[in-house]
Amino acid sequence: MNNIRILLAEDDINLGILLKNYLTAKNYDTTLVRTGSQALDEFSASIFSLCIFDIMMPEMDGLTLAKEIRLSNQELPIIFLTARNQQEDIIEGFISGADDYITKPFSMEELLYRIEAILRRRVTTVPGVKDGPYTIGSFLFDPLKQILDHKGKAIKLTTKESELLDLLYRHHNEILERNYALKTIWIDDNYFNARSMDVYISRLRKYLSKDSSLKILNVHGKGYKLIC
Repeated sequence: MNNIRILLAEDDINLGILLKNYLTAKNYDTTLVRTGSQALDEFSASIFSLCIFDIMMPEMDGLTLAKEIRLSNQELPIIFLTARNQQEDIIEGFISGADDYITKPFSMEELLYRIEAILRRRVTTVPGVKDGPYTIGSFLFDPLKQILDHKGKAIKLTTKESELLDLLYRHHNEILERNYALKTIWIDDNYFNARSMDVYISRLRKYLSKDSSLKILNVHGKGYKLIC
């Protein structure tokens, strides 16, 4: 076994068993539950490396479940499985804390690729990350501990927030090309990852708004520019 434990919540029993058997065959220790409430209980009782949640589930839907998990764990990767593919649904999923979003029907190979890409990102250091904290305006940013401190008030960043802020800073006052950022952090520059990055850019803007000298600008058709 590769010691990767997956929490799978899928109310379609046939699909759930199929996914569990496939992931187990790929050496992922997979726990299958059928409701959001059961998934939250399992999360509270055990340690998992990654979660895969159907959005439409009884007792507690996947979006609510992800929000509950994010209250106590900002780092645990979450993949949503859903038949809902409208843009507003995708954005809502990422705001709820998703790392990835797969619409049904999908192939087992695609799911495996998404899992492996997420796990690979979590053990790969973004090139250029410094060993210690450095200043961004009036902030002290520690990319290794993923902490953004402003005058003694610390914000614990998620992995992607930290990677994206570090990438922006290393290109500060220059254009950070959108596709480069997507391929560096998300591996793939597809539509869903692009929407995810937009959500994280919005979060970083909110954090940095405490220093009026810092701006993250949209450069139309190209990417972003951190002014500092």
